[in-house]
Amino acid sequence: MGTFRLTTRFIIHTTIILLLTACFKENKNPISSLIIPIPTEQVIKKGAFLLNSQTKLTFDKELEDVATFFKSYVENQKNIELNSGEKTKIHFKIDTSITNKEGYQLTISTSEITIAAKSQKGAFYAFQTIRQLLPSDFEASKENEFAIQCLEIKDAPRFSYRGMHLDVGRHFFSVDFIKKYLDLMSMLKMNTFHWHLTEDQGWRIEIKKYPKLQEIAAYRDETLIDHYNDQPHKFDGKKYGGFYTQEEIKEVVKYATERQITIIPEIEMPGHSQAAISAYPELGCTNEQVKVATKWGVFEEVYCPKESTFKFLEDVIDEVVALFPGKYIHIGGDEAPKTNWNKCKHCQKLIKKEGLKNEHELQSYFITRMEKYINIKGKQIIGWDEILEGGLAPNATVMSWRGTKGAIEAAKEKHNVILTPQSHCYFDHYQSTNENEPIAIGGFLPLEKVYSFNPIPKELTKEEAKYVLGAQGNVWTEYMQTPEKVEYMAFPRMIALSEVVWSKSDTKNYNEFVKRLEFFNKKLDVINVNYANHLYEVSGKLINKDSQISYQLETTTKGKNILFTTDGSNPLNTSSKYSDKIKIDKSVTIKAAVFNIEGKQLGNIFEQKINLHKAVGKSISLKVAPHKSYNAGGKQAFINGISGNNKRYGDKEWLGFNGDDVEITIEFDKPTDINSISTRFHNGNGQWIYAPKEVLISFDGSYFEGYEIGLSENLLVNFNQTFKHKKSNPNSFKNTKLWNYSFGKTRCRS
Repeated sequence: MGTFRLTTRFIIHTTIILLLTACFKENKNPISSLIIPIPTEQVIKKGAFLLNSQTKLTFDKELEDVATFFKSYVENQKNIELNSGEKTKIHFKIDTSITNKEGYQLTISTSEITIAAKSQKGAFYAFQTIRQLLPSDFEASKENEFAIQCLEIKDAPRFSYRGMHLDVGRHFFSVDFIKKYLDLMSMLKMNTFHWHLTEDQGWRIEIKKYPKLQEIAAYRDETLIDHYNDQPHKFDGKKYGGFYTQEEIKEVVKYATERQITIIPEIEMPGHSQAAISAYPELGCTNEQVKVATKWGVFEEVYCPKESTFKFLEDVIDEVVALFPGKYIHIGGDEAPKTNWNKCKHCQKLIKKEGLKNEHELQSYFITRMEKYINIKGKQIIGWDEILEGGLAPNATVMSWRGTKGAIEAAKEKHNVILTPQSHCYFDHYQSTNENEPIAIGGFLPLEKVYSFNPIPKELTKEEAKYVLGAQGNVWTEYMQTPEKVEYMAFPRMIALSEVVWSKSDTKNYNEFVKRLEFFNKKLDVINVNYANHLYEVSGKLINKDSQISYQLETTTKGKNILFTTDGSNPLNTSSKYSDKIKIDKSVTIKAAVFNIEGKQLGNIFEQKINLHKAVGKSISLKVAPHKSYNAGGKQAFINGISGNNKRYGDKEWLGFNGDDVEITIEFDKPTDINSISTRFHNGNGQWIYAPKEVLISFDGSYFEGYEIGLSENLLVNFNQTFKHKKSNPNSFKNTKLWNYSFGKTRCRS
């Protein structure tokens, strides 16, 4: 068998490369149990409990607060006054036999609802379950009687830490929205809110001892518009900022506590501190005046480990500790460049004085010193996984975001860990391949991938796995200027994560989850949540079987029709009903959409261009395997005729490599004319992704000269045109660039 050997040599610097049993309008008929997160055990019984003004509410004294919360929820929404009759009864009771402090047992008969729990937390989660058993339009309905399905539930969370994060440094959000965010978390039985309060772009918490943090650090002169990767950078020219007063923070903390949510404040150190240094330049190594950052990224202005800096941070911690009753303070610890420390005389002297090896150990010294002070205050620290570098502080909990490696290392050292890897938990990534998706930082994290996450790394033993506290979804807001955009990016992925961290893995099933999510979305409609609804989108994949190329369409929801065309026309106007794989014998543009049985289009139009080039379906091998985080499509993604999305570098068409040169070999089984070779590279420097430095091409081992391709996204080798080599502006990442080479007519034979 002959061989056409195409070899590319990539030098890559860094690659981070309802089922309803009754009509909704008939509130006197109970709905099916469609609870999210799915309970540990549930048994559906016959009949329904009627909630109305003849319902009496009773409770054990220890559960009075939750019972009062439940009463307020019902009476504030409806024309119902509990305790005005005794026809039916709801009773909250303490049950010390329940082992999990967040667990509960819920028994609903036609005459009584019994909520049994060991603590207020468990009773509150039982209330949230009851809330989901009410009609989806409960909050908006004018009815005064509602049926609740008779059932028995035994339920408890899989993990003790079930978190959501919100960055208010890049964009600031009102107290009212923070409360709404907490309400939505509590619906899903999430129990920890990670409030990211300080950043290079803004300091958001009032510190009375340091008023310049409010006067200077809380405001930036302007804000980057469009994407960071769009060059040259553009700004809006408008002053932006804000901060939470201590009284507002107390209000939010109280609100969260009532909903069984603990707030963890994050005060970044030693990096991501340019805003603070702008207010107090003496906190940095250079003592030079800097401005609050106006764009995103990693900045060299970090805290200098001087005594005056530690005094400042200790004073800040004193005020923070007084505001937040939880056990943790998050100190960041991530992305702290050592550039200024390398040049700083004080830092270098301190390294020698403390017997440290390098600047990484200096960061460990910095974190350990702050940990000791925070421990004295009765709190413990959490830090991003960079705090492992140079040695882990003695009592630190690690939040692992750069994959699971940090979690594994920390757990093996018997430190508590929280999983929040970019691959499954970063909700600032794109969630759909639709070109009309609103701007995001990059990447691709669809709902199903979130749902598939297992927070226990397989590398841990059963004993080591005990140090995994749980997982958290992160919402970084560089590209989220409004509350509506935050909701769009967080939902429904937060819903999927809630089931990951609450429900047992053996009770999870994605297709069944989607059925429950369809119903849950109706509740979100009623309470005005701007969630992303991709349940009715079409996805597809190329199939190569028995030398026949075909394309398969599918959608996550059942009982719907897919209509499609292959000529690029709109499936609304002329289309075929999809029933089996589409045969591909030429280049085509497939368009498809999901329709209900009445013929109404439900989702966006899916479009896929397939370029049936000569390498599609041929044999391909790689000398270096792609990085596991960027290998969704496997090696066939190189030659399947489908281009990777221009924005979503994490989709199944992009492959990422890290550290080693890449050699790709494509093998043909018969003589083949090759007129041109083209390839594309994602060049997203804002996500630490870089195009290769050099590409070499060979046929049967005979190399052409290597050509530098600079910072282009595209490379075309064309064998029928005059040789041209066009240098581009290395900063013009956005524009498409072509490099054309001619070697006369070239025939590639076996």
